[in-house]
Amino acid sequence: MHRIFQHDLHLFSRLSGVLGLPLPSPVEVTVMPTDLTEASPVERRLDTLLRLDSADDGSLLLAIEAQGKKDPAKPASWAYYTAYLWTKYRLPTALLVVCQDRATAEWAERSVSSGPPHLPTLTLRPAVLGPHNMPVITDPDEARADLALTTLSAITHAGDPDIGAILKALSTALRDVPEDVADPIIEFTTQGLEKRPALELWRNLVAVDLSFYTSVISEEIRDEGRAQAHAEAILIILEQRGLTISDDARQRITGCDDPEVLRRWVARAVTVSSVDEIFADEDA
Repeated sequence: MHRIFQHDLHLFSRLSGVLGLPLPSPVEVTVMPTDLTEASPVERRLDTLLRLDSADDGSLLLAIEAQGKKDPAKPASWAYYTAYLWTKYRLPTALLVVCQDRATAEWAERSVSSGPPHLPTLTLRPAVLGPHNMPVITDPDEARADLALTTLSAITHAGDPDIGAILKALSTALRDVPEDVADPIIEFTTQGLEKRPALELWRNLVAVDLSFYTSVISEEIRDEGRAQAHAEAILIILEQRGLTISDDARQRITGCDDPEVLRRWVARAVTVSSVDEIFADEDA
């Protein structure tokens, strides 16, 4: 049933009438290797994989990917993941993509097919969460009712104008919960906001609204806040004294996260005759 296509390499292109499809008329046809076994291990990792078992609907696999930007190579990877999981576990497999901006979410929602338009064969269309469909939770009572959903709301709306209200609702809700419940929520929110401007707002809220927590992550956030304040103080003192601050020196000051070192630099900033003298001991 298949070898005849190897014997006559242009046979497929003459089946347009049979299939009712506008098939291409290739200039050249090449017989490719049929062994699809991976010759060497290729590392492919999903972000998260869940098995959902239901009494009524049976079991399914849910593959979850966090996508920060458009990536033309991703749909092929996602198709590989879902086909592989379907083959390995023999379970229906769904894909959920979580995005932080509308453009990426709209890109991820598009149907992508492995074949040409008239022969799509395998079509991928993941479910997508992002600022376009995630609720904006700004009521502390609503946030308290579902802390994880509110955290996801904050992460997906990290670049939106409403992010401040969401984070304030979350920090307010966390005041009333045990520390072991609050800790992972604080950490997930911190990691999810990454380097966006909202991260600084979240650090301030943790330092003020949740100052009574003594967990490692809470203390780290407060230490980072203190470090930033020290770095800003050093730069202000040097600028007020009229000293020239090179880009390297500025980056070294703002990039330091050791409060003890920064306190030494603050004291030196008052008397040094050049910015380089601040780093004298450390350089030695």
